[in-house]
Amino acid sequence: MPQFDAAFDWVRRNVHDGPLPSAVLGVATAEGVVALEAFGATGGHAASVDDHYPLFSITKPIVGLAALHLIEQGRLTPETPLTRAIPSFGAGRDDVVRLRHLVSHTSGIAEPPLDTPDGLRRSLLAPDRDFAAGTVSRYSSIAFEGIAALIEDGSGAPWEQAVGRVGDRVDASGFTFDAGSTPHVPVEVAEQGVDWARFTALHHPGAGLFARATDLLAIGSALLRNDGSLVAPVTFEAMRRPLTAGLPKLEPYIESRGQDWGFTWNLRHSAPGLLASDTFGHGGWAGTEFWITPSLDVCFVLLTNIGGGFGRFGVDGDELHNAVAAAA
Repeated sequence: MPQFDAAFDWVRRNVHDGPLPSAVLGVATAEGVVALEAFGATGGHAASVDDHYPLFSITKPIVGLAALHLIEQGRLTPETPLTRAIPSFGAGRDDVVRLRHLVSHTSGIAEPPLDTPDGLRRSLLAPDRDFAAGTVSRYSSIAFEGIAALIEDGSGAPWEQAVGRVGDRVDASGFTFDAGSTPHVPVEVAEQGVDWARFTALHHPGAGLFARATDLLAIGSALLRNDGSLVAPVTFEAMRRPLTAGLPKLEPYIESRGQDWGFTWNLRHSAPGLLASDTFGHGGWAGTEFWITPSLDVCFVLLTNIGGGFGRFGVDGDELHNAVAAAA
């Protein structure tokens, strides 16, 4: 749609001039996809709109949706303690880590490297504590290993199956943990401190998914419709309820960024660089972006593959946010 030309020009410019090696940008409304285009190449592979990309932390809200479905079924609540699934968790801690802490980055679990050589479960059970649960917000990926454990406890099946069913509910069949699905391994991944083979072998529930732009756009369209196909309307409201309001916010998501955490969603309600105030979604380590603005009936997905994200090159992603919002 020509109305989104400025947004697509932004991506085209940042691929042509750098730093992005390749990208897919998609825009959708409640009715479905309205614009979709691929740019650039990774190595000798020209990007296609049907390509899988590593999502990194956009994995988090997809896993969150799987947990919310179990809450809707009465199998979990936000108050469910992690010890229900892992009785040995928190030995020596004088607090209780609950699902609401895990989804809102307030669990206080010490964070290992994204490609932790110790494995996810051992890292989750490490005795170190950053802070008492519910007292501070600090971004955490290892907490999602705890969410995965609670999903398995609540569903009685591997947590990956519950994540797959999130896509099934909106006919998005591309979600996978198979690293072989993508031709777009992040450039400079090793230089940015991530062992790709070790990381992808973890099937990290906080960062390990691969998908196509259309898979995420299907999620976004369903949430914009708020018709119960993905979550019930009451759940749609609950998952966007700020869980970190009034708490101290530590690096990298400090108070001045103008956001809170909902049920795994980044709520950018007061972001100083944005035109819209009801945008929620998530970004990922390699520059991936997935954002939804209900008041404008629009969502967008940017899939790209620059290790460490384009922010380290001085590229401001809020420019893309605003180009989409203004066009919508």
